[in-house]
Amino acid sequence: MAERVESETIQIRRGEELNIPVLQEFLKKHINDLPNEQLSVRQFSAGHSNLTYLLKVGEWEAVLRRPPLGPVAPKAHDMSREFRILSEIHPHYSIAPKPILYSENETIVGSPFFMMERKKGEVFDTAFPDHLNVTKEDCSKISNVMVEKLVELHSIDYQKTNLLEISKPTNFMERQVHGWITRYNRAKTSDILEVEQLMKWLEKNVPHHHDAAIIHYDYKLNNSMFNQDLSEMVGLFDWEMTTIGDPLADLGVAMSYWIQKDDPDLLKYGLGSPSVTIHKGFMTRAEFIEAYAIKSGRDVSNINFYLAFAYFKLAVIVQQIYYRFKMGQTNDQRFAKFEHFAKSLITLGHQVTLPNHNTI
Repeated sequence: MAERVESETIQIRRGEELNIPVLQEFLKKHINDLPNEQLSVRQFSAGHSNLTYLLKVGEWEAVLRRPPLGPVAPKAHDMSREFRILSEIHPHYSIAPKPILYSENETIVGSPFFMMERKKGEVFDTAFPDHLNVTKEDCSKISNVMVEKLVELHSIDYQKTNLLEISKPTNFMERQVHGWITRYNRAKTSDILEVEQLMKWLEKNVPHHHDAAIIHYDYKLNNSMFNQDLSEMVGLFDWEMTTIGDPLADLGVAMSYWIQKDDPDLLKYGLGSPSVTIHKGFMTRAEFIEAYAIKSGRDVSNINFYLAFAYFKLAVIVQQIYYRFKMGQTNDQRFAKFEHFAKSLITLGHQVTLPNHNTI
């Protein structure tokens, strides 16, 4: 098991350390039956946004999440909101981690933070782990599970939760389009012709009537965790963007992350190595969208709008990260080329808006 923990986590990156003695004292006060052993902390390497750590005290384990270092975009990285979302969703959707506690005390880790249960299983990003012999049939199985769990999330009766207190489903897409355009302009570092065309197209074509459902809004394979035989999803992470909104926006975001083998290199290699979804057996985006339509019963004929918006939204997130890097608010060298990736995503979003583009 130690080897598996080593493969999932890394030594804490320089500048992102936690104060171990202070955190251990905090845990002693707030966690019942905590073993009387030394706290150890490692960092999850995946992700480019919030900082996520594995805490271990003897056999006890938990995951701690805090915002990134330096100034962050308004309303972004709201730890109290993500904690509340998990508190509302976990009883209805067990793959959402059970929240443990939330703290606004910035003297503990340098910011507000929350802790949640540690789930164990298989997470896939750019390669399959050596201990698994993943077949073409397994890839097909994973694809189907991804569709099914998205449909299941969208089928939860949000009226049985209190999420309406922090969500506004009315005019959701209109507010999303205008909000993300504002975010882009705030984080802009260079002029891109296609982004102006894309933003105008999105404003002109925004759908004003749509369904409302609980949406994850960051639904992708490397935010998911599977059991050993890959037949079930056992964990789904990164709930900070979750709200009640248009379920097709959730599908669009999922597809903006879903890479297929014949995609242009600028999409496949934007963040380094391509996702495992390029392997044989995985659904194409068109197949995923069709499977979602069949299982959910929803009309997906306007999916090109949602995919174009999703590429733009992802470009803005990447651009915000690059802006923090350029302004010296983070020294993480992984972000040095993010401006180029943002431009690539904008190009893809613009291409989706063209009359001859066929997604399904």
